[in-house]
Amino acid sequence: MNIDPSTTKYLIHARLDADGVVEKPDVIGAVFGQTEGLLGDELDLRDLQKSGRIGRIEVEVIAKKGKSEGNIYIPSSLDQVETSVLASALETIDRVGPCKASIKVEKVEDVRITKRNKIVERARQLLTNMVDSSRTSGLGLLDEVRRSVQVSEAISFGPERLPAGPNISDSDAIIVVEGRSDVLNLLKCGIKNSIAVEGTNISKTIQDLAKERVVTAFVDGDRGGDLILKEMLQVAEVDFIARAPRGTEVEEMTQKQIMKALRNKIPAEQYVEMYGLGGITLKATEEEKPRPAGLAPPAPPPTEEPGHEPPMPERAPEPQEEPPAREPQRRIPPQIEKYRDMLIELSGSSKARILDDRDEIAVEVPVRELVETLKSNTKRVRAVVFDGIITQRILDIAADIGIKSVVGAKMGTVAKQPANVQILTKSDFAS
Repeated sequence: MNIDPSTTKYLIHARLDADGVVEKPDVIGAVFGQTEGLLGDELDLRDLQKSGRIGRIEVEVIAKKGKSEGNIYIPSSLDQVETSVLASALETIDRVGPCKASIKVEKVEDVRITKRNKIVERARQLLTNMVDSSRTSGLGLLDEVRRSVQVSEAISFGPERLPAGPNISDSDAIIVVEGRSDVLNLLKCGIKNSIAVEGTNISKTIQDLAKERVVTAFVDGDRGGDLILKEMLQVAEVDFIARAPRGTEVEEMTQKQIMKALRNKIPAEQYVEMYGLGGITLKATEEEKPRPAGLAPPAPPPTEEPGHEPPMPERAPEPQEEPPAREPQRRIPPQIEKYRDMLIELSGSSKARILDDRDEIAVEVPVRELVETLKSNTKRVRAVVFDGIITQRILDIAADIGIKSVVGAKMGTVAKQPANVQILTKSDFAS
């Protein structure tokens, strides 16, 4: 249906039913013929159509089984009263062509209201698109500026031109990541002392830096991260290890996740023990490397062979000159022989035994599963004996669940020793 919008304020909708087959010219002829002179000269349809106050009459008619039905549309630019009178006049038509017929006006539509509704709906769509576009443009602008600052801060370091943060030359501690995107993500979080290895081949620049700085290896939580970490442990002097959550890359992590991962970093020796990397030989011991002020070196590694009695310390004749590793004159529990024999049995196995309140073995698990096992254990535990490094985390869990004794191969970096937990290592049994 084509209606001239310039001449239309109202649109008359009428329904036609005829007892016979009629066509469009028959309907239009009936409308003009049977209303002629009915409403006076002022509302004569022919004159109104000539003057443009009545638009083109549209008819849709369908013949079925000897009868016809359809719709009549008459656009009007008259006022409401005149349009209503004209619409009611259509219902006086009783014949179309040779057939009896009836016309029923269904409604008189105010086209301007429909137009206004369309205007409002379209305006809402345009405004929504404009707001979304403005918001997106604003965010894009911020991200673009932020990225440009990050890229401008990132530098190329060493002969291999490795991506690095601007403070890589001056920091006493550095963070080694996998690629340039990781460096940029750390820059976004305000960390400016990172450097990327750019592949599994650890460059000489990284190896040289590792000899002088405290190195934290911060790798992805996937197989690629495992491979890079294993090579770094073999060719560079790594002090601490931080991992992204399993299946996550460093470049995808949020600032909160990055800070949490770096706070939970693990000493390299302890990481090798905990995760059973028995085939890895660390490049150098921790005490060979200078450390920033205030960072205490970790406990020295054990010198004994797995499965044999540990030798006496070389400085045993002069104990007064050797600084004690823990509190002197600690009481040894009656079960010392049993703990010693059990620790010797576990030597080199990277396993842990959890003992019940009768000092019987309740469960034996790999060292890397010890923490989770203790957390989920619901039975009373008296002692833990394991072939690994005693860490602050293990001691905290032991204090929380009431473990009396923790026996390990050696002591890690522990800031606070619980008063109610007895700590024993191979050096205690040797003395």
